[in-house]
This record gives sequence, structure tokens and C-alpha cells, in this order.
Amino acid sequence: MAKTLFAANQINSLRERYYRALTGKEALVSLINETEVSEHVYNSNAIENSTLSLEETEKILLQVELDRYVNEREIFEAKNLARVMSYVETKAKAQELNLETILLLHKMLISNIDDSIAGRFRSKGEYVRVGNYIAPAPEEVVPQLEEMIAEFQASAGEEIINRIARLHLTFEHIHPFCDGNGRIGRVLNNYLLIREGYVPINIKFADRGEYYQAFKDFDTKQNTQVMSEIVARALAVSYHKRLAYLEGKKIITLAEYAKSHELAHSGLINKANRQTIEAFLEKGIWKIGV
Repeated sequence: MAKTLFAANQINSLRERYYRALTGKEALVSLINETEVSEHVYNSNAIENSTLSLEETEKILLQVELDRYVNEREIFEAKNLARVMSYVETKAKAQELNLETILLLHKMLISNIDDSIAGRFRSKGEYVRVGNYIAPAPEEVVPQLEEMIAEFQASAGEEIINRIARLHLTFEHIHPFCDGNGRIGRVLNNYLLIREGYVPINIKFADRGEYYQAFKDFDTKQNTQVMSEIVARALAVSYHKRLAYLEGKKIITLAEYAKSHELAHSGLINKANRQTIEAFLEKGIWKIGV
């Protein structure tokens, strides 16, 4: 509990600092958001077992020819998810989250991959299993999603990291679609963060083990602590990156910082992963503003 409180206080402080630095620099933030799309797409698809590297994902989004054969599904997964993310960035503040919006996002994500299930929830007889967990029956999907959204809206006075963690865990527990649940769930995190006035987050493929543990803890014990910590760290990373640019700092790699300060690089990486220093990831490399 104490760790979560510290994280919440840290996020609130970073958010205030971000808005102070933002004035007149909105175009810079838009550029940062654009450059992050390929990283978001890579990590979210990699969590779902995509074979694409970050470099290959960037090439696909830039319509550059790849050096190896990649099946058509993975190409559409990358392009569609990038399209969904761009839509969320432009529309989240204007439209309250509802079932129609979730269906629209899913249709955009799954189009040209499996049009028979794109833009619709699981229907009669369509059950899904995640590991040893069997999701609720199809007829339970809509009422449980409506309850999920209502609970999120009713919890407006609580800390955002706990609200997002609980909603994300609940959405994946419901698993409303035949395919695309993980990617849509992570998109919804950012939809709601943007609507609430926060910056988007990127849950890293490298953290997949901890991420899966968060779902296990929720399914077996209704515990949301691990997911709250994941959301808090991801928010801190996102704020630290934007603040480094907005505050006009010189951006260097953590390796360079370690060398110039005669510090152990491994120790700094550990602190970066815990977000006890103002480090951030860019193209898979830890950096810091000085």
C-alpha cells in the first residue's frame, strides 16, 4: 500500500510539472506522440506473440520493404494497431468511452485479419480460454462491460493508477472478443488516460512476465497491486520522456550518463526500471535528460 501511495504522489507531481512545461509546446508533444507509435505497436503486438522486431514494425508503418518474408496477418496487425492508436489520440477527449466506441476500435484493429469477428463481441457458443482461465459466457459480456465502465466513472475520486489497473484487469477478465482482447485492452488504457488528462503509456514486452502475473493475481485473488505498479511505472516513464524534451534538457543515453558520472551502468538500469531516476526508454534504449 505504501509503495502505491508513493507512486500515486509521484505521478501527480509529474503531471503538474508536465502541464507547467507544456504551454506553447503542444506541437512538440504531438511530434513525440507520433514518434512513439511504432514502439507502442511493437510492444503491444510482441506481447501477443508477434515475430516483428521494432525495426521491422517501423519499416511496415513507413511502407519500407522488409528484409525477410512476413505473413500478411502480422503486417495488418501492425498497420491496424497504428491506425487505432492515432484514432485514440485524436478522438479520446471528444467521446466518452462506451460500448460503441470499443466495438469501433475492435473493427479497426481486426479488419482484413478476420472480418467475420471484427467489430462484434463474442456471440452464442463462442467461448475463449486464456491459459487455464475460461472467460465468462458470451451472454455475460455486455452487462459486465457496462458494469466495468460504470465502475470506472464512479471511481473518479480515486488515484488514476488504481482505476486504470482495475479496468484493464476487468476488461481482460471479461475477454469480450474472439481475438484482439489484449491489444484493445491496452488501447483502452490510453483512451481513458488521455480523457482524464494524463499522458499515454506503453507497457513493454520486456515486462511481459510481470504483466501476466498481474492477471494471475487478479483472477485468483482479485489483487490489483501488481498491475497498479506496472501502470505507475509506465506513466512515470512517459512523463520523464516528455519533460526531458519540454524542459529543454540535453538527452543522453544512460550508458553515457554512467560513464560521465563514474557510476555502474547496471545499477542505473535497475533504478530506471524502478523509475527512481528520471530515465525513459526511446527506441528500446534507456536515456535521461541532464
